[in-house]
Amino acid sequence: MNIPRLVIAAPSSGSGKTTVATGLMAAFSERGLAVSPHKAGPDYIDPGYHALATGRPGRNLDAFMCGPELVAPLFAHGAAGCDLAVVEGVMGLYDGAAGRGELASTAQVAKLLRAPVVLVVDASSQSRSVAALVHGFASFDPQVRLGGVILNKVGSDRHEAMLREALEEAGMPVLGVLRRAPQVAAPSRHLGLVPVAERRADAVSSVAALADQVRAGCDLEALLALARTAPPLACEAWSPEAAISASPAFEARDPGRSPGGRPVIAVAGGAAFTFSYAEHAELLTAAGAEVVTFDPLRDEGLPADTSGLVIGGGFPEVYAPELSANEPLRRAVADFAAAGGPVAAECAGLLYLARSLDGKPMCGVLDADARMSERLTLGYREAVAVSDSALAATGTRLRGHEFHRTVIEPGSGAAPAWGFTRPERRVEGFVQQGVHASYLHTHWAAEPSVALRFTGAAAAAAKAAVVAGHP
Repeated sequence: MNIPRLVIAAPSSGSGKTTVATGLMAAFSERGLAVSPHKAGPDYIDPGYHALATGRPGRNLDAFMCGPELVAPLFAHGAAGCDLAVVEGVMGLYDGAAGRGELASTAQVAKLLRAPVVLVVDASSQSRSVAALVHGFASFDPQVRLGGVILNKVGSDRHEAMLREALEEAGMPVLGVLRRAPQVAAPSRHLGLVPVAERRADAVSSVAALADQVRAGCDLEALLALARTAPPLACEAWSPEAAISASPAFEARDPGRSPGGRPVIAVAGGAAFTFSYAEHAELLTAAGAEVVTFDPLRDEGLPADTSGLVIGGGFPEVYAPELSANEPLRRAVADFAAAGGPVAAECAGLLYLARSLDGKPMCGVLDADARMSERLTLGYREAVAVSDSALAATGTRLRGHEFHRTVIEPGSGAAPAWGFTRPERRVEGFVQQGVHASYLHTHWAAEPSVALRFTGAAAAAAKAAVVAGHP
């Protein structure tokens, strides 16, 4: 597979990676190129802006959660048929999972993709020192190919001249210069940028402004030429169908179907539930489900014939009054769970299933209460399923991440969902009847049996409904 590609990295967070990556995606898309957007690491929010810029799903490449061996195949799956792929890095170029060396770093992703790296440097408080900084990043790992620099937050023509002179001495091409432009910055809050779904019209304007800024300040022809120097990737593209059929659980699956054919799995969406990896819906579909999206802020009932429910991450704390006010849907979710319907809830979904969130009534499926906290919980986790559930058999091992500024009390039920083995030992989450609810975000491409098991539980629930006379 030979897809021209670039990795957009930086010395540290806050340097302007998202600005440059999103602007490049939009600018190249406007030129008629099919651009494949990717994000290194687990972040859900940036891919929403990438999708807006390109018209294609933003996809994550996370070597911790999925394993290094899946990075290139997942990239190839997302980039198939495209003219160019742009990968936005995570944190600083060489920052990865704590205490794990290069694992899950942008540098590791770049090496696995054999992709040239463009370093975005916040030049606002330096001049000639920029050459020393860039030299250090270029020489730290000889296997990382640093192809050029984009200077961000440059103050004046004179400032730009000094920076260019220093980098010319260091032999590093300057591929773009962006001046300070706070008017195109996307708004942020407690977990980062505000998701696209919450500010659609403003987000469209922001992405258009980023494209204008990048088009004016960057050498798009030089960047495209650099992308075309990436050699072919010697790997098979990941396929949800192949991943499902290769799962050891595939042969033992229940081939049952809902009354309409495939079991209907309802996936929460809308502004309050924006966190989802594109591969999850693809795996559910490959496992035999019909995936239907619903919006807990607007819809007063679950989709027709729902026999499985997935409630992923997002910002329910921002929309707690509106979610609470939708009493018909809260009641429908509670009734579905009480009847034993399979429910997979991650983070925001966990809060929605609780008895209350910041004092506002939620679905009451779990005998627990959630609230905002001053403390940010953030980091990778290694987990093992400690209770049999519709999502995972006891002993199933997955890697995931936590990312929240809320707490739920108690933190686990009589049958916890996960036991964490690193970085600390504790149990977390709830398993009761068909419900699996936890703070842990996981990437199902790492363990396709999860999607297969959940779809099987949905098919069984659909069959049981027919037998009971409730199709």
